[in-house]
Amino acid sequence: GTAMQGITRNPLVSPFTIGISNAAAFGASLSLVFGLGFFPGTRGGVVLTAFALALLCAGTVYGVAMGAGMYPEALVLTGIGVNYLFSAATSMIQYFADEHRLAAAVAPTEHYATAGIQVMEINTVYRLMAMTDEQPQFVDAADRLLFMPDLFSYFLTGNANVEYTIASTSELLDARGRIWNFPLIRRLGLPERLFGPIVMPGTVRGMLTADVARQIGVDYDVPVVAVGSHDTASAVFASAATKDPSTAYLSSGTWSLLGVLLDAPLLSEQARVAGFTNEGGVGGKIRFLQNITGLWILQRLMAQWSERGYGVDYDTVIDEASKACIDSVIDVDDRMFVNPADMESAVCEWCRLHGQQVPSGRGETVRVVIRSLADRYRRGIEALNKLLPSPVKRLNIIGGGSRNGLLNRMTAEAAGVEVTAGPAEATAIGNILLQAIAVKRVAAPDDIKSVEFR
Repeated sequence: GTAMQGITRNPLVSPFTIGISNAAAFGASLSLVFGLGFFPGTRGGVVLTAFALALLCAGTVYGVAMGAGMYPEALVLTGIGVNYLFSAATSMIQYFADEHRLAAAVAPTEHYATAGIQVMEINTVYRLMAMTDEQPQFVDAADRLLFMPDLFSYFLTGNANVEYTIASTSELLDARGRIWNFPLIRRLGLPERLFGPIVMPGTVRGMLTADVARQIGVDYDVPVVAVGSHDTASAVFASAATKDPSTAYLSSGTWSLLGVLLDAPLLSEQARVAGFTNEGGVGGKIRFLQNITGLWILQRLMAQWSERGYGVDYDTVIDEASKACIDSVIDVDDRMFVNPADMESAVCEWCRLHGQQVPSGRGETVRVVIRSLADRYRRGIEALNKLLPSPVKRLNIIGGGSRNGLLNRMTAEAAGVEVTAGPAEATAIGNILLQAIAVKRVAAPDDIKSVEFR
């Protein structure tokens, strides 16, 4: 890189700007994480693989720039593009590296048997491992780990504690004991001091600080209550599943969360392989559920049509879908639908690749998506029934998606169970309800109807 800088007499053509450094980092990552390249498992192999990728990058940049006339500007612009490419590739390896590191510390089966949480790269454990490696100064300076709801509570009360339902998604809890999994935390080399006291939903976390009370103009004590701060935990608390063990819940939004409430986690290998996770619920319950791609596909379709100038609303497209005739079913969890440039084309391409009728127009496209969601919910309920002592008889759909009457009807038909809809604002209702119980305004959930709010 320095040689090219001198040859071109352009200080911008540095090994950092034109991607050579990131290419070397990518090569080293391939060798360290996946054992690819020269002499796997040796320090010399890491160096050689890094050097080889740096040479490949230099040759690529030089070759493309030559094709454009070998102007210094072409060299720099090509290098910037290649630099971002290798940077993104190295970041992708980081995700795999963190999972590899966790798997090296504890086998997936053993990990699930304690944490009960499905491995997902967005979970807290991977971010903490990455920060420990890449930004140790922040970890060294930190006193406590607080999730976002806990941070707001700390600002309001001055008390630093962690609410159970949000902490349960971190992969760092013992699902049975509802406590931090310190053996795993130590194995991963994470500082134990970060993991403070856990409070259960319904606990008064403290009173508003004098400073906050003065700013909002109150001269009396205001308790701050720990609610189910994972939004689905509050939503499920407002659902019919809290009263009837044979009723499953479906929190329907961008994501769909399909499951049941249990008194104890299900930590079997069958549950892990079937894709179920054990997240914390209100009252010490376990939300045993599957994470499913929800209305994301439909939301992206609506945004795409809006960007193209088709002024349509949900009522219109749902009506068009109800009149359409097409039986195609896509796999809504396929990676193809994560964030394609053109969601409508992605739906059509999936059908084409799998030998199904390709939808034509908005109505058919939306019907395929809704029919596919209903079919996925059916498969989720069937998977639940294989793991539960008694089958699911009813499904309570909550959240914004419960307003989609066509989806509710098709789900009932596909799953063969009774479907009830609402409340749509389940998260807010569950949140308020738990606060009312915590401060003894009501004794039980149904009593909330008799409270007069002023």
